[in-house]
Amino acid sequence: MPAGHTPPTEFATRLPVAEARAHVLALCAERRLASESVALDQALGRVLAADILAAHDQPPFANSAMDGYALRGAELPREGERRFRIAGQMLAGAAVEIAFGRGECVRITTGAPLPRDADTVVIKENVRLDGDAIIVGAGERAGANVRPAGEDIRAGARALRAGDMLTPARLGVLAACGQAQAHVARRPRVALFVTGDELVPPDQPLGYGQIHDSNRYGLAGMLRTLGIEPEPVARLRDDPEALRVALLEAARRCDLVISSGGVSAGEADYLPGLVAELGRVHFWKVRMKPGMPILCGSIESALVFALPGNPVSSLATFELFVRPALLALQGANEADPPPRKARLAAPHVKRHERAEYLRARLEWRDDGACWATPLEQQGSGMLRGMAGADALVALGEDVRELGAGAVVDILPLPGLC
Repeated sequence: MPAGHTPPTEFATRLPVAEARAHVLALCAERRLASESVALDQALGRVLAADILAAHDQPPFANSAMDGYALRGAELPREGERRFRIAGQMLAGAAVEIAFGRGECVRITTGAPLPRDADTVVIKENVRLDGDAIIVGAGERAGANVRPAGEDIRAGARALRAGDMLTPARLGVLAACGQAQAHVARRPRVALFVTGDELVPPDQPLGYGQIHDSNRYGLAGMLRTLGIEPEPVARLRDDPEALRVALLEAARRCDLVISSGGVSAGEADYLPGLVAELGRVHFWKVRMKPGMPILCGSIESALVFALPGNPVSSLATFELFVRPALLALQGANEADPPPRKARLAAPHVKRHERAEYLRARLEWRDDGACWATPLEQQGSGMLRGMAGADALVALGEDVRELGAGAVVDILPLPGLC
C-alpha cells in the first residue's frame, strides 16, 4: 500500500470516546511494565508495584499529642482542683522510662512516649504551676491528648496499595513503615516527534505559510508532568520515508511513541498508512471535538498514538488518551479516574453529534458549588484558550442544549494548570 493512502478499514473507526478509552486501557493492561526499586527521594510520582504492609504499629508506641503533663485519668478531679507532684520529664526520643506514683505526673512533650500507667495528657495551658507540682481543675477528660500505638496503621495491615501513585504523603507513609526503597513500576520510555513542513523552531523567523512549532514543547511538557523525560524530540518533514524510519526506530527502543500531525486524511497525512504498514491500527478517529483524527496503533511491542496537529486537539487527546495510557502501563489505580461534577456558568448549544470538550475555568462560589465557565476561544487552533483553561467540560454525544446551572462532567487538566 503506498504510504499516505488511506489504510484499509479492517479496524475500528469513529469510536465513541468511552469505547476508545476502554480499548486503550485494555491494550496497556497487556503491556504492563516491569518493576524496579528506587530510593525514596527518587520515588515521587512513581507507581507502587506491590502492596505495602506495615511491619510494626504506627505509631509504634503510645505517645503524647500535646505538650503537657501525663497522668492517670482516673485521678482527675470531678470537681474543684487537685494537686499533682511532677515526678520527672519525658522528651520526644526519650530512651528511659520514668516511674511515677499516685498523685504524681510527668512533664511531657509532643511525640514523647507515654509513661507506663499514664493514659491522659493535660495540656500545659490548662494547669497552674505551683513549685514542683501542678494544679489541675475539674473538666479535664480522661484519655485526652494521647495517640495510642497503632492508631494510624496496625502491624500487618496494608498501608498502601499496588498501583498507588507516590505523592509526598505516601512517601511519608513508606518512610514511617521503615521502607528506605520503593518497589515501583518502571517509567515508560517514550519517543515524541512532531511532523509538518510548515513548522519552524521558535527562534527562527517565519516564512510564508510557516508557523512556529508549539506541539514539541506542549507535549514534552505534558510528559514531564508525569515525570517522564521524552527521548530527544525529532521534528520531521512530511516525507513518508523519513517518517517510516522514525516510527520503526522509535518503536524498537520505546514503550510508547507519540506523534503530532499528519494523521487525518489529507494528501500529506502519511501516519495512518504507515502505522498500518509497519504494525497494526487499533482504531482511527474518535467521535469527539476537538481531536477526532486521533489514531491508536502498535508497531512491534510499542503502542503508537498519532495525535492531530492542531495544538488544542493535540493537548486534549493527550489528556484523554495518552495520559491514561502512560499511567495504565505502570499499573496506576488513578489511570481512569471518574469525572468530577460542576455547574455550567453560561448556557451552551452543541450543534453536532460528537462528544465535545470545552475549555473552561473553574471557580468555587459562595454557594459551595464548583462552576465551570467555558472560554470564548474554543477553536482547535486557539492555543491561548487552552492555556487559560484548568478543566475540560465533557459534553456527551446526545447533549444539544444546556442552560446556565446545568450539572456537567469536568475533567481537570493537571498537566496545564
